[in-house]
Amino acid sequence: QVQLVESGGGLVQAGGSLRLSCAASESIFSANAMGWYRQAPGKRRDMVARFTNDGRTNYADSVKGRFTISRDNAKNTVDLQMNSLKPEDTAVYYCNVILHYMNYWGKGTLVTVSS
Repeated sequence: QVQLVESGGGLVQAGGSLRLSCAASESIFSANAMGWYRQAPGKRRDMVARFTNDGRTNYADSVKGRFTISRDNAKNTVDLQMNSLKPEDTAVYYCNVILHYMNYWGKGTLVTVSS
């Protein structure tokens, strides 16, 4: 059972930046996929950014050019650098890892962007 712990959320003004980090309890080097999702109140959970198993990165259209996903296999972390934040980025952000074809989620970290 992989444990995922997110950190770095908080309150920021529009135009500001935050960096989210997700720490995994075991090696994610061989993960099938990993990334970040978000869920705003009353909305579904959507993909924000992720690494696929062939090494590519995918970004939601709404965050392209503003968010950057990165990983550190040695530290078992996957981070999300968020720049030029907008009020519509307000959501709970969840880390996701698919390892050995099992789907794991963190408990989420709240990001609030004020206008």
